[in-house]
Amino acid sequence: MLVALALKSHNAFGRSNPTSQTSLRIALGKQLFNDPQLSADSTIRCASCHVPEKAYTDGRPVAIGVYGRTGTRNTPSLATINASKADAFFWDGRRAALEQAVLDPLTNPVEMGLHSQAELIQKIEQNVEYRNAFAQAFPDIKSVITTHEVATVLVAYLRSLKSPESAYDRYVLQGDPTELSPRARLGLAIFKGKGHCAECHLLQGSPPTLTDHAYHRTGVGLDAVNANLPTLTQAIIERSLQGAAIGDRVATHADEAQLGRFNVTQNPADIGLFRTPSLRGVASTAPYMHDGSVATLDDAIDREVYYRSLQTGYPLNLTVEEHQDLKVFLQAL
Repeated sequence: MLVALALKSHNAFGRSNPTSQTSLRIALGKQLFNDPQLSADSTIRCASCHVPEKAYTDGRPVAIGVYGRTGTRNTPSLATINASKADAFFWDGRRAALEQAVLDPLTNPVEMGLHSQAELIQKIEQNVEYRNAFAQAFPDIKSVITTHEVATVLVAYLRSLKSPESAYDRYVLQGDPTELSPRARLGLAIFKGKGHCAECHLLQGSPPTLTDHAYHRTGVGLDAVNANLPTLTQAIIERSLQGAAIGDRVATHADEAQLGRFNVTQNPADIGLFRTPSLRGVASTAPYMHDGSVATLDDAIDREVYYRSLQTGYPLNLTVEEHQDLKVFLQAL
């Protein structure tokens, strides 16, 4: 239905202009994003984990995929893609382009579970509506649809998603202090000062990115695997030499997943490092951290304050009131 409506934007001669082509691609990407037939058991769609009503997360500690298989990573929000200007994707930054990242879940064994990208193309080619829609969205297609076109329409849809304007956005853009409550303004001062939050969750940009796009160690998950690090790191290196896909390894080896950026770089200094998530909509994206092990926003604040204290070498010691002020500010994001 979405594609059929978009097709009406073409003129009577079947030609398309760039604007209508963009609309066609967005509509087609949205249809693919919501189609469970593109999964191995026809039950899981991209929107199963990226739920619009939950800021494009799923509210679970880790994602649940085909055949009820449980993953190892917390589902990141998609609502921050435009705001964050990201140049790396997934918690470990294993993909440098969104066009690459959008295809991975389709063939991940514990996400949508297709055996290969060829199987994905076969499913699409067998659908007459999709064939017609791709022909309209890509008039230069001469023969078969490829993963390039599939990635292009999925990215077009994701790029069309807009984060709702927050109270903090209005405070920054309009310069009106009344857009933030007095308590939220106190929390902002803690965020920028005593709490050291803005060192990683940057307030620059319009709208603010709320991430430094860098990798940091929070200590989450490492305690359980520290004793086995030599074996785990060796296994990662061996599987990498065999050409195993990083995303597939991470999703199916929970202990290795805790090593974070090391899975990509194999640099010992990167063990336990994970990308800084944007805090846009953070009050709606619980549970937190790469493995979803921190259940509430209060717990996340406590965890971050504790670990920041360890990193700086002196205790931050937020009072109960300061903790609440910081929470109110985060809710304004």
